[in-house]
Amino acid sequence: MYDRATPDKSLEAVRLRLAQTLQRWSEDQKIQGTAVPGLEIFRSDSPTSCVSGVYDPSLIFVVQGHKTVNFGDRELMYGPLSYLVSSVHIPVMGRIVTASPDMPYLAMKITVDPQEVSNLVLEMGSQLKFDPEAEACPESACGLCLAQMDKGMLDAVSRLTSLLETPDDISILAPLARREIIYRALIGEMGPRMRKFAVADSSVHRVSRVIAVLKDRYTESLRVKDLAEEVNMSESALFHTFKQVTRMSPLQFQKKLRLLEARRLMLAEGLEAATASYRVGYESPSHFSREYSRLFGAPPRADVVKLRGEQRVSAPA
Repeated sequence: MYDRATPDKSLEAVRLRLAQTLQRWSEDQKIQGTAVPGLEIFRSDSPTSCVSGVYDPSLIFVVQGHKTVNFGDRELMYGPLSYLVSSVHIPVMGRIVTASPDMPYLAMKITVDPQEVSNLVLEMGSQLKFDPEAEACPESACGLCLAQMDKGMLDAVSRLTSLLETPDDISILAPLARREIIYRALIGEMGPRMRKFAVADSSVHRVSRVIAVLKDRYTESLRVKDLAEEVNMSESALFHTFKQVTRMSPLQFQKKLRLLEARRLMLAEGLEAATASYRVGYESPSHFSREYSRLFGAPPRADVVKLRGEQRVSAPA
């Protein structure tokens, strides 16, 4: 999907300027916050192996290079002038495919409060066009989707990023630029998907509430029946809609959250596998090791040793 046709020359000129700005404000192999609230920059000067994490509700814009993201049974491949809409917290596995010191992978993320989207949807009212086919499409319930930037979106993203060069303007102009970016996403091809999550009584909005519960209580033994009752859905309806949104069942989702946190605890805090497994809710270290190996392709100890080696090799000089 990232093999684009020859880009529009005016878009390409703006993209190149945006890439130069991001490169000035970033460091190799680093995800970093900025002076603009909610704006982070991603950069890598080389391709990477598969890295796991959890996307939060956000818009992620790729400016240079290519990346693949896997979640559940789905893979998204994206490159320059494309952006991801993450409407919920969702565990993913990602890999940077194209990057070099001369042409680093560059991306930026804008964290989005779902209430921010809901408020703008209400304010826009009838201005939002209703497309019955887009609204009815099962794909519109997916919590992680890909779109292409048009000129309006690219200009808005560039305006927000350019505020890094004029920090005195950030407090006044950044909220306006953020609002325009969300507005342009809502009126673009991602609009129907984002609106589904913004409508308080929709089934996908209810699933987003279940996701919040799983994220906060992933160490606990939770039953789908109880989760369904909490959001006033039947078990079958919750299971079906949850799978549309995340490409996983609720229990698969919880399992991934547990394993990702255990990996973080071993890598960042130096915990032994057994200790990490108990910390995230497993009762049996052997069961934990089997599930860990299935997800990450190696037993916990071997995987962590490999990751630490990769960090040393890729660390900036």
